[in-house]
Amino acid sequence: MNPIALFDSGIGGLSVLTHIRERLPGENLLYLADQTHVPYGPRSHAEIIQFSEGITRFFLAQEAKAVVVACNRASAAALSPLRQRFPGVPFVGMEPAVKPAAQQTKSGKVGVLATVGTLESERYASLMARFAGDVTVWEDPCVGLVELIEAGQTDTPETEQFLRRTLAPMLANGVDTLVLGCTHYPFIRPLLHHIAPHLTIIDPAPAVAQQTQRVLQQANLLSTATNNGQTRLITTGLAAPFAQLAQRLMGYEGEVSTAVWQDFVIRSP
Repeated sequence: MNPIALFDSGIGGLSVLTHIRERLPGENLLYLADQTHVPYGPRSHAEIIQFSEGITRFFLAQEAKAVVVACNRASAAALSPLRQRFPGVPFVGMEPAVKPAAQQTKSGKVGVLATVGTLESERYASLMARFAGDVTVWEDPCVGLVELIEAGQTDTPETEQFLRRTLAPMLANGVDTLVLGCTHYPFIRPLLHHIAPHLTIIDPAPAVAQQTQRVLQQANLLSTATNNGQTRLITTGLAAPFAQLAQRLMGYEGEVSTAVWQDFVIRSP
C-alpha cells in the first residue's frame, strides 16, 4: 500500500505524524527527518527549496501517494515551488494558526512562537494581514529552542528557563492565546502549561491531519484497509538517538533507517 510521506528538519514533524496516524489508522506512513540540515529556521529559501525537492524525489521513489510538508519553515519556503515542480503530487503544508487564535482570544492579545524564517515569510505576512487585524500579536523567534528539543530536552530546567524568558513579556502584556508555529513545539506543551496554565495553546497538527484526509478523499487515494498501517521512520542523521526520541515522544517501537545526501539527492545506504 502506497504510503503518505511526511518530512521535517528533525523530530518536529512527528507531532503531525501522530495526529495523522490517529485520524487515518489504516494508512502506511513514511517519515523523513532531515537532521543533516536541522534546523531549517535560519536557512535561506533557496536552500530549503533544494532540500524539499530532493526529499520529494526520494518519496516518489518510495511510491508515496501524497506528501505532507510537516514543517512550518519548509511550507513557507517550498510548498508553492513543490506544487509547481510536481503538479501530479498531492501536497499538504503547515501554517501558523493565526486565524483560530484571533477567533479564540478573549483579551485580543495573541502570542506566536515560530522560527525566524517562518515569521519573516510571505505566507506568515499574508496570514497576519488577513486574520490578525483586530488583535495584538507578540512574536518570538525562539532562537535555540529547536536545538534543545532535538537534543531531547523537552522537560529540562534549561528549557523551562528558556520558555519563562520567552513568555514573560507576552504574559506581562495580557496574552491569553499562544500559537505553536513550529512542529517541534508541541513536544514542550506540558512545560508551557506548567509555566502558564491559563494560556490557550493552539497546535495546527490536528487541522493538518484533517486536511490530509480531505486531500486524499478528493483524489480517491484513501486506504480501504481495515487493519492498522505501518509507520516507517528515516533520518539523514544518526539513527540511534532519533529512535530513542521517537520512542519517548510518540511510543515508536520500530527501527529507524538512515539515508544520506549526495549532491542534493537522498540515497538509502
